[in-house]
Amino acid sequence: MLLERRYVLITMSDNHKYATYTTERYTAELDAKTYIERFRRADYFLKLCQQCGNYGRRFGCPPFDHDPLTVLQRYDRVQIIGVKVTPYDKTLPLSAAGDMMRPVTTALNEELLEKEQSSDGMCFGFAGSCLYCGVAQCARIEGKPCRHPDKVRPSLEAYGFDISRTAKELLGIEILP
Repeated sequence: MLLERRYVLITMSDNHKYATYTTERYTAELDAKTYIERFRRADYFLKLCQQCGNYGRRFGCPPFDHDPLTVLQRYDRVQIIGVKVTPYDKTLPLSAAGDMMRPVTTALNEELLEKEQSSDGMCFGFAGSCLYCGVAQCARIEGKPCRHPDKVRPSLEAYGFDISRTAKELLGIEILP
């Protein structure tokens, strides 16, 4: 379900050109048990995670010191929020995507953390690098506690969920392969 469409003007940090993009926000809500049964392929995604350089090196990445399924089974409902970011400049290189999406992902993560606090639920973050440490080395590598435990959350992929299928079937968004 499309909730809103926004038009945003940003500055690209790598080339100092202005790039305009639109964001479209989608949401879906369903029973947690149904979401787990239909969209979770834990073994498959764990194998993919194990091939990633962040595996065991980021606090939002597996392996975890807990069983993800046990955590998931505490919840009755799931709310999925997706934001589709589309640049007007179709020639924008893929390497610029991170800079373009950073303000969107940061704002969405803050919103999810607020929802988590007000609902006694759990939010999930974004796959890849930490939004809060940036290029700094994760403390996990050094065996130290997370610098931002109040903000860092695992991604749905890290808990074994198929995000491409989730986006397509629940939000109507096609994610590029």
